[in-house]
Amino acid sequence: MGGGKHDVRVRRAYDEQTADDGARVLVDRLWPRGISKERAHLDGWCKEVSPSTELRKWYAHDPDRFAEFTSRYEVELDEPERAEALRHLRELAGQGTLTLITASKWADISEAAVLAGLLNR
Repeated sequence: MGGGKHDVRVRRAYDEQTADDGARVLVDRLWPRGISKERAHLDGWCKEVSPSTELRKWYAHDPDRFAEFTSRYEVELDEPERAEALRHLRELAGQGTLTLITASKWADISEAAVLAGLLNR
């Protein structure tokens, strides 16, 4: 892959959209509770890239499990459907700023943070 670093950011679905968000893509499997499609201001919903239900439930956003969650999730991202979804996000990131949207209370330890880390490498 050529072409410099990407600008991939993470924001919560409950945060207001900002002018510098670029393309906004929801990466959660489930739609954020209490958010209308209009308020979300999304350019896409890439639920195929989200972690498995089993991994998500095991992790339960426990900060002590984040490193292990990251490792397990990166393995899942090699599965064909998730790998294709990750390629799509990489293409979007190559076109300009990409903001990954999550409903997670702690966006910095969410699957969106793992994805941003991978895409910004």
